Parts: sequence; structure tokens; C-alpha cells
Amino acid sequence: MITTYFAIYFEKGCSVKYYPLYLDVSGKRCVVVGGGDVAERKVMKLIDCDAEVVVVSSTVTPGLDEMIRGKMIQHVSADYERGYIQGASIVIGATDRDEVNEQIYRDSQDAGILVNIVDDPKRCDFIVPSIVRTGDLAIAISTGGKSPIMARRLREELETTYGPEYGILLEILGALRERMISRGESTENNKKVFESVLGSGIIEYIRNEEWKLVKEILFDLTHEEIDVEAIAAFE
Repeated sequence: MITTYFAIYFEKGCSVKYYPLYLDVSGKRCVVVGGGDVAERKVMKLIDCDAEVVVVSSTVTPGLDEMIRGKMIQHVSADYERGYIQGASIVIGATDRDEVNEQIYRDSQDAGILVNIVDDPKRCDFIVPSIVRTGDLAIAISTGGKSPIMARRLREELETTYGPEYGILLEILGALRERMISRGESTENNKKVFESVLGSGIIEYIRNEEWKLVKEILFDLTHEEIDVEAIAAFE
């Protein structure tokens, strides 16, 4: 994945600089405490990443209820208790009660579990950036919790710049990389080849679906034939 980060500072007792990373939560227990609209949005993002999601709340939105009935997520229909976060990889607190969010934070800290209390940076071990995603290209935007509105504005601007053609290009480059590695060329040579591909204007031809020209550029620069139509169809 390709990642871009913006301003990642905020006050958490003192100035904190986050370490940017992508976290693999596939198959891992992730607990979301809360059953409102905010919790639903957090759950949907976790499901997209194949997490094993547990929602703890006595009431849930219609959307969450549908996910529960469809067995997409697990549900603990109860008010929060410490035991519900046992075994979790991450915990997200999304309730509208400050005392409950504080307890979630303290319990997670005691258990050594990464925790995020929504809209409360001082009670977060991690923050969830705004994401521009096209295929395997993901651009993460964070303002360190200072301005979600600015993060959203930047995301909207980037979405107009990095469309689906970049996801297709990334798949092409991935296929090409495997071919280049198998040829046993030097790292320096491969670097020059990829730079020449990226500097060829190929993205415009992908955007305009001029696949014949895309293939010609790739073959001229790399001597490899890539089935770009199949890649584009899959994307």
C-alpha cells in the first residue's frame, strides 16, 4: 500500500507524535462499545477489514441490528462491563456517556489493549485517519484529532485526484514487479524501469481506457506483456 500522512500532532497531556502504521485486524477480536450511528460507522470499517467485531450495547441502530441478525457481528446486549473487552486486540469506545468512556479507557489501559475513545484524543492510543481508497492504494489523512473537518476536506480533494485508474496502475505495477524479480535483474535496474513507467504518462492512458497503448508502453519499457484488460476488469 501507498500511504500519505498529514499533520499528526495533538495534546495528550504533552505533545505526542503518532507512529503511522496499518494494523492487520483480520480475524481478530475488536470490541466496539456503543450502539449508535458513530458505533455503526466504526463497525462497518472494521468489517471491511475482516475483523471479528463484537458490539457491546443494550440498544443498537437498525443498521447494526441487521448486521447482528445476519451474523456479521457478535452482540452483547448489556451495559458495559470490564469483562467484555477480554481478549480484544483493539477497543473502540463510542458511547455518549463520559463516565463510561473513561472506564473503557482505564480498563483497556490496565489490560494493555489499544483503545480509541471517539472524539476524545486524550483517551486514545490510536486515531483512525480519514481514508482515500482505490483498490490497494490507500491514502491516510490525519490532523491528529485537531480538525476532522479539515481531514474530510482533504480527503474529498484527494478523491478527485486519485481515481480508480490509480488502483489499476498499482495492480499493473504489482504484476510487473513479480515479473521483474523473477528475471533476477539488479535492484537499481528495476528501480529505473519502474521510474520510467511512472514517468511515461501511462496513468492518462489508463484513465482513458486506451489499453493497447498501455500495453505498448509497458512492453517498450519492460519487455513484459501484461494483461491490463483483465486487471482493469477485475478492479
